[in-house]
Amino acid sequence: MKNAPFVYGKIATSPDFTGREIEIQHLTNNFENLVNTIIISPRRWGKSSLVAKVAENIDIENNNTIVVNMDLFSIKNEEEFYTTLAHQVLKSSATKWEEFAANAKKFLSQLLPQITFSPDNQNEISFGVAWETLQKRPDEILNLAEKIALDRGIKMVICIDEFQNISSFDEPLAFQKKLRAHWQKHQNTSYCLFGSKRHMLLDVFTNSSMPFYKFGDIIFLEKIPEEKWIPFIEKRFNDSGKKIAKNQAKQIAKLADNHPYYVQQLAQQVWFNIEKKCSDEDIPEAFNRITDQLSLIFSTVINSLTKPEISLLHALVNKEDHLFSQKTLKKYRLGASPNIVRLKKKLLEREIISIENDVIVIQDPLFSYWLEKRYFKQ
Repeated sequence: MKNAPFVYGKIATSPDFTGREIEIQHLTNNFENLVNTIIISPRRWGKSSLVAKVAENIDIENNNTIVVNMDLFSIKNEEEFYTTLAHQVLKSSATKWEEFAANAKKFLSQLLPQITFSPDNQNEISFGVAWETLQKRPDEILNLAEKIALDRGIKMVICIDEFQNISSFDEPLAFQKKLRAHWQKHQNTSYCLFGSKRHMLLDVFTNSSMPFYKFGDIIFLEKIPEEKWIPFIEKRFNDSGKKIAKNQAKQIAKLADNHPYYVQQLAQQVWFNIEKKCSDEDIPEAFNRITDQLSLIFSTVINSLTKPEISLLHALVNKEDHLFSQKTLKKYRLGASPNIVRLKKKLLEREIISIENDVIVIQDPLFSYWLEKRYFKQ
């Protein structure tokens, strides 16, 4: 059986990646010119895939720039941050384990690093430094990429996913100030920071009282437009020996609201369930199956909300234009006008809603569909 030609839930690389030509060029220019960059968008819009695509291109085309990837998803504290950062920088700037060890001793000699590797696989290298030592000399780690870049006459770009997780560290503001104080001085290294919590990242990078305010160029990702999805879906079907009409590819993009994750998921489900040629019935059937699969998750979300929060979602699903009007407040039993502000804040913090072009929208298009067609129809 052929592998499904669509990717979701993991990083999409060529040829699974589509669109984003403007963003690719923008981010490439920033990487090559060492411009600090922040990428902000709702979850599952393809931030990690975009960064991976640009890193892939630079790795092929530019021997003078090294892109280092680091994910804070499972990083729980400052100590783990330092050791992971050092390990990723050393690993990305070395071609063999001997070079890894030599660089660690050369650039981190003050920290007395402990380096071990698996006897049966010398590519499996671990790096460690005693926390007591790290607390005294964090500069050694925070300046490591800059030192290596300067020594080798290269550029380094440090890409950090789930950056908002540093907010859960002990004394997060003090830690952010420490990072900013070091990183803003670097001339041979730049930083690309992004993550899945849009609301938290906005606070970190656009709040004038935060240490990372105006740290770099902010890229707000938009959805990939329908005209990009249609030829991509057609080609992926055709290349795998199956057929889908242009209007059917358009229907997939429209039902998924051009949401990168859901477009790929819906296209894959349709692909799985046809022999050779897509029919008009195949797409809504696949869409309903996906909605059925997500119903338990959506029900759990709803059960975690208060009645006023659910009422605000009801008003949004019904596309009420004037949320603060007495008519709307009375119709949905939302209380007084200030209550809307409080409810909106809570739903924003939960990443259930977002503000797009000054309009409040439910962030997940299938959750919005489920609310409208199933939950509020009961």
